Amino acid sequence: MADVTGTATQSDLMQLRGEVAVAQQTAQRARTDAETAALRAVDARLRAQGADGERDVTTLNRRLDGLATSLTELNSRIDELSARVDALGRQVRVSPSTPSTPTTTSTPGGAGSAGSTSTAAGTSAGTNVAGSTGATAAPSAPPRAATGTPATSPPPTGQRAPATTSALQPQDIYQAAYIDFSKGSYALAMAGFREFLRRFPEHPLAGNAQYWIGEGYFSQARTATNAGQSDRVVQELEQAVQEFRKVLANYPRSEKAPTALYKEALALFDLKQPAVAQQRLEYLVANFPQAEETPLARERLNSLKNPR
Repeated sequence: MADVTGTATQSDLMQLRGEVAVAQQTAQRARTDAETAALRAVDARLRAQGADGERDVTTLNRRLDGLATSLTELNSRIDELSARVDALGRQVRVSPSTPSTPTTTSTPGGAGSAGSTSTAAGTSAGTNVAGSTGATAAPSAPPRAATGTPATSPPPTGQRAPATTSALQPQDIYQAAYIDFSKGSYALAMAGFREFLRRFPEHPLAGNAQYWIGEGYFSQARTATNAGQSDRVVQELEQAVQEFRKVLANYPRSEKAPTALYKEALALFDLKQPAVAQQRLEYLVANFPQAEETPLARERLNSLKNPR
């Protein structure tokens, strides 16, 4: 009847409504499945990011552990240095019945010259040291302390002569730090020079010790540059500038004052601060005209004023 007349019966409407409901349910399920899949993808991405974050945290913790280990090793080396210095102090003993042998102190790798120290029984000779003011890469050897041998009567036959233990000398600490610097152990050397300054802030070599602390940071900056560690380079150079400035601020009469000024300027050039570096070079030329670094400073200033 419906085919003949072209009209829809009630059953046809019900069938269409059912098909529409099924289609709506299918579409809803498809939408739900799509949303679920999207949520799962987002959740997986968040989990992946969380895993990456955990890996970064783990890596950071490992680096912190490594730094802590390095710090522990550094403290151990400092303790070893202190023990070595104390042992050196205990070994410096003077016996009235045993003559001392002449010794000579040389300056390996330094620009300055150190005189020789010769001692005999009952007499002592000082050491003359001419410090270097040049911009060198190795510290000058410290002067040796003059030690006297008290005039005492020889011990009775069959008895051992009493040994006199001398106190720890400033030159011993300075020399130990110098040796570490010469070996490239800059952190340990700087710790030794700081210990020297802590114990003997008014010593004639205090200005030199302060200079070598700055030189240690400057050397570590070069090492970081070779390793491609740009962030560390900036930190080391900034610290070097601070330490070099302490030489002129705390020890203006030190033989290392002009050298510290010149090295500070070099560090400032590396830090991309040419204006400040130029001021330091001009101060060097004006106040230390006879220093070995002054011609180098003039050459730098000329290149700044007349760039090619």
